[in-house]
This record gives sequence, structure tokens and C-alpha cells, in this order.
Amino acid sequence: MSHPWVCATCANHYPEAESPPSACHICADERQWVPPGGQRWTTLAELSAAGHRADIREIEPGLLGIGAAPQVAIGQRALLVRTAEGNLLWDPSGFIDDDAVRAVREAGGLRAVSASHPHFYGSIVEWSRAFGAEILLPEADAAWLPRPSPAVRTWSGVLDVLPGVTLIQCGGHFPGSSVVHWAEGAGGAGALFTGDTIFVTPGEDRLTFVWSAPNRLPLPERDVRRVVDAVAPYDFDRIYGGWWTPVLREGAKGALRSSADRYIEFLRGEAQTG
Repeated sequence: MSHPWVCATCANHYPEAESPPSACHICADERQWVPPGGQRWTTLAELSAAGHRADIREIEPGLLGIGAAPQVAIGQRALLVRTAEGNLLWDPSGFIDDDAVRAVREAGGLRAVSASHPHFYGSIVEWSRAFGAEILLPEADAAWLPRPSPAVRTWSGVLDVLPGVTLIQCGGHFPGSSVVHWAEGAGGAGALFTGDTIFVTPGEDRLTFVWSAPNRLPLPERDVRRVVDAVAPYDFDRIYGGWWTPVLREGAKGALRSSADRYIEFLRGEAQTG
């Protein structure tokens, strides 16, 4: 019996087949990594049998988090933002089960599903199939989707998905790296969902940027400036990254500007330290 194959390192899904691909092209890229012992594959059935289950949490009014416990691969959790005209699922985990689907159905279903960048495409096709939802991918990154789907709709620049919910292409980590602006988030002050396009640091008081997190490669100055400029027109007080924590809970817009300035000082060798 054929089934989708799941990369054990990044949890991206590959097409149904009797045997897995020879390699995960996402992990073979410089921004990701392949285990020293070589490429490993799993399936959703194997993950369930190993004890993984949906982890569903109410994060704030109108926002639901859906991850896996224990976490799978990179470990991102999805964000479901709810509106009167439908829901968007962002950065889906590589794990999906009946409980996760049931929770989203009870929250009103899905109009669309999207992700910040290819490392977080995860179970995006499974979610689309479960609800007949569009898969919204930046045109610049759409070719990275490992599992083709007729539900893919490409976009570039800015896309108003739902009332008060906007996709913004920032570039950086990938050419199509994106964030979501949610106008009603943070009690109406506005929130960004950034994956790792903009990293929230552990102290929840500043932000940083990377070309590759696992390989510790920094992002060039031109790309940092592009990220900051892309979100400058929007009001936001809070930033949710790709994981349950950390979260920059207030003062996010000012923190982004000051963090970018400090990061660029280090890139230029101008930072005062010691």
C-alpha cells in the first residue's frame, strides 16, 4: 500500500509511493541538513505508532495552535487564525492526525493553508485535502513543494487572504520567505506570524535573522533590510515565531527596528562589545 513519505529530519511530505525517494531535496540544501548516517524516512502511521499526538492549544482569542507532542522533526506548530469569512492555517507541522483535523473542523474549517518557507511546508497537502482548501505559496518558492497538488495558488508581494489577514513576502531565508499580519491580534494592536523569517530570541525581548539556523549562517544586510521594510507599513505589537515559545509579546515593532540595527552593526564589524 502506498502512502506519503515523511522526511524524518524536516517532516516535509513526499508523494505516495511504495518506496521513498533517494533524498529529501529540502534537507540536501545548504539551509538544512542531512543526518551523518544518511537520509531517513518515516510515515504518519509510524509516527502515530511511536506515540505522537496532536497538541492543540488556544493561544489568544481567534488564534489556535496545533503542533505535535512529542514534537516531530523541526518541531514547528501551526497557527489557525479565525475570521468571520473563513480560517487560515499557517506553518503546518509535519504531523497531522484525526484529532487535529477535528479541532480545525470544530473551529470552522479552512479556507486556505500557507507557510513561511519550504522547511515548514510539512503536512500542507494533507490539510488541503482534508478541507478542500487552497495552498497559498509564494511564486518564488513554489517549486520547493515536495508533493505536487492541484490546490496550489501562487502569489507574490502582498496577498490579502481574509479580512485583516495578510500574507507579506519578505524574502531573506528563502526568496519567498513570508509572514502573516493579523490586524486583530494582540487585542487589536496587531500581530505577526513569522516562522523563522524573523526569529524571536529566548529572552522574548529581541529578534534576529538567519540564512541557516542549523548551520549557523547569518543573513546579509540587504536581506535584513528587506525584511524590515516589508513589514514597516503594518501595525503590530506582538510576534509569534514558528514554535510555542518564545513569543515577543509586546513592543514588537520597535524591537524589530532596534534588533535589525544591532544585527547589521555586527555584520559590518561596527558593533561595540566587551
